Amino acid sequence: MRFKIVKRLKVKVNNGCKIITTLFIKSLPISLCQREEFDASLVKRGKGRFFNQYQFDCILFVFYLFLFSCLLLFAPCPVLSAGIQDRVVAFVDNTAITLSDLEAKYAETLKATPNITTMEVLNTMVNRTLLLREAKRFRLEGPSEEELLKEYINLKIRAFIRIRDQAIADFYQQHLIDFQGKELDEVRDQIETYLIENELNQRLKSHIEELRGKSCVKVQFNH
Repeated sequence: MRFKIVKRLKVKVNNGCKIITTLFIKSLPISLCQREEFDASLVKRGKGRFFNQYQFDCILFVFYLFLFSCLLLFAPCPVLSAGIQDRVVAFVDNTAITLSDLEAKYAETLKATPNITTMEVLNTMVNRTLLLREAKRFRLEGPSEEELLKEYINLKIRAFIRIRDQAIADFYQQHLIDFQGKELDEVRDQIETYLIENELNQRLKSHIEELRGKSCVKVQFNH
């Protein structure tokens, strides 16, 4: 409904601007092309008149120009209306995240994570912006932003994670019930993958906090 109302307002404003422009343009030839010998001036004529026809035309032209400028200035222009509809909800240095960007990302994320909040999505967008900027700073390339992020995280964090055999054995002993009697060798890869991902998440969180500390992040979203 909101979009239909905005659309109708835009049509009305555009029509109004066209009418004003047409009247303004049509009035100029009449004012500028008139001569004293073709049209009787309303201004006092002859000796002692206040100003001649040319001066009168100039004044009339300035008046029309002033009126036209005022109408354009105070009219609810579609560009201004569009700016009011959208606003910045967060800054990451000189990069802005708009409300429309947030709403689109929230609608997309909500399909996979129904309980997620708008603020959580916004924080994710801020973190993503920080990581993408770092990836580009390292001159990494990828077919998509997702691939670029994955490559950056693998090179910056995952490559330095090492899981010791003792850590795998300890985890196995602590979760024997979960493995339902399976031997350690049967679940070793599964345990190692879990421990790597857990360590990766912790290090990634610390890395993002470090990036936030080095950047100017400003969130101005009231939820």
